[in-house]
Amino acid sequence: MAAATGLAEQSKAAAGVRAATAGEIEEAARTLRAGGVVAHANEGVWGLACDPFNEAAVRKIHTIKGRDAARGLIVIGDGARAFEPELAVLGRAAAARVRAGWPGAVTWIVANARFPEWITGDRGTVAIRVPGHRQARALARAFGGPIVSTSANRTGEPPATTAEAVRAALGNEVDYLLFGAIGDHAGPSRIFDAASGERLR
Repeated sequence: MAAATGLAEQSKAAAGVRAATAGEIEEAARTLRAGGVVAHANEGVWGLACDPFNEAAVRKIHTIKGRDAARGLIVIGDGARAFEPELAVLGRAAAARVRAGWPGAVTWIVANARFPEWITGDRGTVAIRVPGHRQARALARAFGGPIVSTSANRTGEPPATTAEAVRAALGNEVDYLLFGAIGDHAGPSRIFDAASGERLR
């Protein structure tokens, strides 16, 4: 796992808003596979990522954010294929509607097919997205499957929009900070119910 003490140096360089190298993306993916938490840029805000099937990693994110563990978390993938088990149980029209929204800052609530209760909040549904952010997709691809991605902030505080803001808010509580810049989407993703098409956020 990457040393948290490297965050200061990573954040300083990231303030210049350069893209991460392939090696840095792979290092971030290794951190995720080892059970760590990675801060990364996304469409409109910075996010905190972890392995959704690692309960300890997910609980660490809840602790960092001061977030109620009963609330569900969004998972992101590198393409629609990352969510084939979820899309397979949707009707044809609903699946087409979901695919049409990706990649992009659109999260869909679908019936849960495989994610554990610490992701769903013990609900029968899960929130999924293929982000409209190339580097975020590359991180999920390097990891090898869907990853948690929730806004990088303490609960009740504004989401971070720069690497420096992540460092100021969260200090060394994250295990790796991946170089990058957010996209041009304003704020968090929109959320829709896949079955009905109703907007929820």
